Amino acid sequence: MRLRGGLLVAAVAAVLDAGFFGVEPARAGTVLRVVTQADLKSLDPIASPAYITRNHGYMVYDTLFALDSEQKPQPQMVDAWSISEDGLSYSFTLRTGLKFHDGQPVTAEDAVASIQRWARRDAMGMKLMESTTAFYAVDDRTFRLVLERPFGLVLEALGKIGSFVPFIMPKRLAETDPFTPVTEILGSGPFRFVEGEWVPGSKVVYERNADYVPRADPPSWASGGKVVRVDRVEWVYIPDSDAAAKALIAGEVDYLENPEPDRIEGLKRARGIKVERLDPLGNQGMLRMNHLHPPFDDPRARQAMMLLMEQAAYRKAVGGNLDYSSECFSVYACGTSLASEAGADALKAADVERARRLFEEAGYRGQPVVILQPTDVPLIAAAGEVTAELLRKAGLKVELQEADWATLAAPAEGGWNILHTWWSGADILNPITHTGLAAGCVDGNAWVGWPCDAGLEALRNAFTAETNSAARRDLAEKIQVRAFEAGTHGIFGTWFNPVAYRAGLSGLLVSPVPLFWNVRKQ
Repeated sequence: MRLRGGLLVAAVAAVLDAGFFGVEPARAGTVLRVVTQADLKSLDPIASPAYITRNHGYMVYDTLFALDSEQKPQPQMVDAWSISEDGLSYSFTLRTGLKFHDGQPVTAEDAVASIQRWARRDAMGMKLMESTTAFYAVDDRTFRLVLERPFGLVLEALGKIGSFVPFIMPKRLAETDPFTPVTEILGSGPFRFVEGEWVPGSKVVYERNADYVPRADPPSWASGGKVVRVDRVEWVYIPDSDAAAKALIAGEVDYLENPEPDRIEGLKRARGIKVERLDPLGNQGMLRMNHLHPPFDDPRARQAMMLLMEQAAYRKAVGGNLDYSSECFSVYACGTSLASEAGADALKAADVERARRLFEEAGYRGQPVVILQPTDVPLIAAAGEVTAELLRKAGLKVELQEADWATLAAPAEGGWNILHTWWSGADILNPITHTGLAAGCVDGNAWVGWPCDAGLEALRNAFTAETNSAARRDLAEKIQVRAFEAGTHGIFGTWFNPVAYRAGLSGLLVSPVPLFWNVRKQ
């Protein structure tokens, strides 16, 4: 049943406690109430790549390293580290005083077991372990990583900011199969998960970890001091966008993570509300073609599809407000160190007639192009409508195949041609974190769509081994050029989801993932 906005706001208000934030140190009872963009269903950020689960992970767990605003890895749980002259042996020492939420000390064995579990799920972790001959604890605080061959991204891997994040948990939990969720949510991070108050579909509760000792460094993205200035954070799930906006305006919640585009202007005009873009990278739209079946088993058809993709049309349909979107012709997040427009000519100038000829050369003979169309994700549905219209302009038949997103997000190998999705900028910082660039075929490492390109994979492997930053950037550019030639996927621009919050909040961090330490409420 769908409640009217005012009724749902009243219902939410009935279950929210009144409370005020003080200045640091926080007073007992200070509560930050956040309306999240999704319901937290899975609690294990290694078993699930969902962004809401990743965000939950940042509340509860800590990491060995973390990326700063320059996209450089900085020590987090690690106090000191050294690298051998040949670059094949790394030694790490943990900070003193690290404790899990049950009071047990964090040890080197916990770190090793956690990284080993993470590496079985994460593309960057897999690449790291492929180059590793030994990974072991030396003593309670020291552990060592020994490589068989050079791997130029060791610290970047351990400080990875996007899903899957290499969070540290107790060894006894980290020994759980990575595809099986852990049954106990126990970390050493700045907040404790309050399991007894978790109401799936409604509310998640975190309490300040009084034993957490922040680093002295200023916060920068996920790095630096995680100083918690509130006693309690409540994530409230309000799926009705109108009700969520009204709850914020009424002061019943403090922070709205992802306001609907058609609510943004009203929130800007509301008294006591601020609307701000905190994510510096945004989200990149991806059009994924099925490389296994006609017409996109032929690279000419994939090139034709990219020639049709007018980013302005997608930006308007997907983001609504062009102020919160921008063109992007890089497979890496625009505005980051590896971003470039190399090889992107086909994406920058739509050419319907040339696309039509390429489809004909690829053997297209009037069969329907099947676009998977979600019924419950308006953003992706809008992208599908744009693609359908562009294909029709080129003379192709189109079939929109509707289903819920949970069904469409992991489709079978056949029965479809195009899938739309998006990636957080944090997940596409380099060729190894970028799932869409993996081209190891059906039985290899390729994601849905299953591109198969030995040359692209060779370049990606060379990137992992390279330790020189300039040479690494050159390889990243070559990878992008090859990805466009092979047609791994099309991109339809970058859009940003601003947040809305009560004017009494301060200390909100600019970061590609939402973080809730450093936040004050007056």
